[in-house]
Amino acid sequence: MKVIIRGKNIDLTEGIETKINKKLSVLDKYFIMSDNVEAKVLIRVYPVGQKIEVTIPTEYVLLRAEVVNDDLYNAIDLVIDKLEGQIRKYKTRLNRKSKDNKLAFNVASIEDLESEEEDTIVRTKTISPKPMDMEEAIMQMELIGHSFFVYRDTETNLISVVYRRNDGNYGLIETE
Repeated sequence: MKVIIRGKNIDLTEGIETKINKKLSVLDKYFIMSDNVEAKVLIRVYPVGQKIEVTIPTEYVLLRAEVVNDDLYNAIDLVIDKLEGQIRKYKTRLNRKSKDNKLAFNVASIEDLESEEEDTIVRTKTISPKPMDMEEAIMQMELIGHSFFVYRDTETNLISVVYRRNDGNYGLIETE
């Protein structure tokens, strides 16, 4: 796996790069074509801690994890643990979808989760998106207390989704 490391507000030392490369090399056993997989690592330093974001796009699934911690080396360990957890979680899902096993993962090397739960849909809801602008959609979302809201944009007449991000801001998903 190729590793691309970038830093914001930090000088990347050889020790940091070595630690990241060593930890990410543990994930190599999960990928069939490790030369084609490219891990992108972004390290940011804030006044209250360090944040590490790792994104690994494969042909069939996008793995992404981020951790904020006071100690950068602990954050690196925790982000690797999160990625391994995601890989184990997706193992069953990927096995069900691809019986011919032409996956980007080496499924044989992934251990089973101890208590593997199947994803189940507990509720289905049908909606008729109402025409409105984004500001009105945000207001409607806040009024009903949801973290997202589906509506028909009055300007484009397309279905859009407005959502609340973890940082408290809003995001917009537009269809084509």
